[in-house]
Amino acid sequence: MIRYLMLLPFLLSWTSVVLAQSQVTGQVIDTENKTPLEYATVSLLQPSDSSLVSGGLTDTQGKFAIEIPTGKYLARIQYVSYETKIINDLSVGENIKDLGRISLVASTATLSEVVVEGKKEQSVLELDKRVFNVGQDLSNTGRNASEILDNLPSVVVDVEGNVSLRGSGNVRILVDGKPSGLIGIGNTNGLRSLSGDMIERIEVVTNPSARYDAQGSAGIINIVLKKQKNSGLNGSFTGNLGYPQNYGGAVNLNYRKEHINFFVNYSLNYRQSPGSSTSFQRFSLPDTSYITRRTSDRVRGGLSNNFRAGTDFIINNYNTLTASALFRVSDEENTSNILYRDFTTAEQLLQRTLRTDVETEEEQNQEYELYYKRTFPQKGRELSANVQYRESGEIERSNINESEGIPELSPSLLQRSYNDGSENQLLMQADYVHPFLEKGKFETGYRSTLRKITNRYIVEEQAESGIWSPLDEFNNDFAYNENIYALYAIASNKTGKWSYQGGLRMEATDIATHLIETSEKNNKNYVNFFPSAFLTYTLKEGSSLQASYSRRINRPGFRSLNPFSSFTDARNIRSGNPDLNPEYTDSYELGYLRNFAKGNIYAGGYYRYTDGVVERISTVEADGITYTRPQNLSTQNSFGIELNATQDLLPWWTVNGNANFYRAITEGQSGDLLLSSDTYTLSSRMTSKWNVPKLFEVQLSGFYRAPEQTPQGRRKSFYSVDIGVNRDVLNNKGTVVLSVRDVFNSRRFRFETMTENYFEETNFQWSVRQITLSFTYRLNQIKGRDRSQKRGGDGGTSPDEGDF
Repeated sequence: MIRYLMLLPFLLSWTSVVLAQSQVTGQVIDTENKTPLEYATVSLLQPSDSSLVSGGLTDTQGKFAIEIPTGKYLARIQYVSYETKIINDLSVGENIKDLGRISLVASTATLSEVVVEGKKEQSVLELDKRVFNVGQDLSNTGRNASEILDNLPSVVVDVEGNVSLRGSGNVRILVDGKPSGLIGIGNTNGLRSLSGDMIERIEVVTNPSARYDAQGSAGIINIVLKKQKNSGLNGSFTGNLGYPQNYGGAVNLNYRKEHINFFVNYSLNYRQSPGSSTSFQRFSLPDTSYITRRTSDRVRGGLSNNFRAGTDFIINNYNTLTASALFRVSDEENTSNILYRDFTTAEQLLQRTLRTDVETEEEQNQEYELYYKRTFPQKGRELSANVQYRESGEIERSNINESEGIPELSPSLLQRSYNDGSENQLLMQADYVHPFLEKGKFETGYRSTLRKITNRYIVEEQAESGIWSPLDEFNNDFAYNENIYALYAIASNKTGKWSYQGGLRMEATDIATHLIETSEKNNKNYVNFFPSAFLTYTLKEGSSLQASYSRRINRPGFRSLNPFSSFTDARNIRSGNPDLNPEYTDSYELGYLRNFAKGNIYAGGYYRYTDGVVERISTVEADGITYTRPQNLSTQNSFGIELNATQDLLPWWTVNGNANFYRAITEGQSGDLLLSSDTYTLSSRMTSKWNVPKLFEVQLSGFYRAPEQTPQGRRKSFYSVDIGVNRDVLNNKGTVVLSVRDVFNSRRFRFETMTENYFEETNFQWSVRQITLSFTYRLNQIKGRDRSQKRGGDGGTSPDEGDF
């Protein structure tokens, strides 16, 4: 069966049914430089009275295709700052009428340049997703992808870089709609090496339809990288410096000429991010009781490079081929100093232990993709297919010194670890969209992902003789193979005020893990079906109501299945669980969206039911070492209300806010240990932006997250405030930005963990207050110019109008 599934993308690529339509097609170009004119207006008129019959806008290649009954017409082609062209005696028969290239001449009556101002909104609320144009947020200047995500409403990045959405960590992160080596091997560490200057926008999909991967029960976060579409050579250059150490730069260039488009992005960044933590631990073990106070200082950072390049080949009016490549190389050095002070219950000092870990981390990623898109004269009909291959590798080396005594003596314990991981992934996908009726469409597609990860972990200890010997209980050679094959079908339509969509996705999963040294194998094979449904009702202009449902899965990843992952802190061992099963979530959402002349508001309620929910459970052994590993519990019921609002209070003052309140009820147990919790919590964010014309722009934003119960304790509240100021220079070709992240140095994660024989209170700060100064220079670009807006004329409709 699997072999036949792999053939489907190639079968779909040859599927083509051409329906006879009466159409007028062509391409609008500039007379002088022959470049296509994007979003020019093409109107077809009655010859008798010049009344409008039909019309449309040109696409990014200047092409148009307009459906119209057979007959005789006038064609009027308009583009702002260009002279209007009229084509008389246009006869349209049963076959397609191709007008070929239509050249427009720049109007001599216009000024030297006409600029259509249309600055993108910082955030856009859509019914099926939220789009954040992160480049408009001043607090994101000089940040990496992980820090930018942590600035989004309802998104939280914890101290280990794990991303959660609406309180759930089971979120799928994509780059340009696909898995990417930019994220990292088996986790999201790569986000810290991805420069924010390469990111155009971030899309948050809380209830994905069947066209998306079913992975990620909380939803999908899609990071869209920059790729300009303007004609000629254009781009931007950015440099930044900050304190603590944060130096970097980025180049984004694009060259577009007729049938070919080149784009390239490169970023270089060096940073050192200090962090610290303190904890109080009380142990009540069978033979002893004592108290431990733990302090830790760490510095994480180094040099990272990201390079991405590609070419679009516009073969003809209906066929486009894109080839792209991506490379990421990083070289980091991370230092941790952990001091333990052990006391009696009467606070008498027993022992001091200092453990120092100096780790070097080398990582290389390469990714290649070939993408083909075929459009048809019938508007909205298209076929696409792509193949992506990626290869990633990382090597971590640690030298660990540990000393004991009061005070500590010279190092009494020398250890070292070596972690070598690699990943290979092949992705093949094909999608077909066929419109029907007036506003309906049918979509179908296939996707296969073949993924292989290997990880070899070695821990050694030096004896008094100087000989290094392995610590067999920590050594690990782990292989992970994951093959997923998917088919989906979606039908949608719009009738009057109602829009509806229904879909079904089938995924066949084959996962195999292998502990090489012990020959322990664990295979999991299953086939699942994932339905989705959306129903929208337009109450009145600018106001709509939507209900949606989707079923999702959260497969345990490589890190969650790997039985060992870290040795930095010998008293706190975190590991995976090879026997984990996937989580299944049914998600329901009801939302109301209202757009005003100067703002919008969204209010929604959601409910998620999760079976087999995974939580990290801590246990303390008789030797005082804490072991933490993920386990499947029973169920979780989550209820939530989310509010988003944006409003222009004055022409120079805009505010937007978000609040997410939810309740989560978790039930389950591990052996005789009951692991249930019932928590209420709130997260909120508020941003205020002031624009002083011709001087500067100021942005102030604040974030608050309320306390939350967990099955084994409690996470306490925390808050942070960011501020940024920017000013345009060099005739608006350059912008200077000064920003301060976490103004009050208050972004601290605080936890309480309680078991039968153990209590811990932890205070962790991943990074301290950051100050960044950035400068951006734009080449052949104008700040605030949005080439995707309509330009003059009548009868035009957006190419995306009617899409659900």
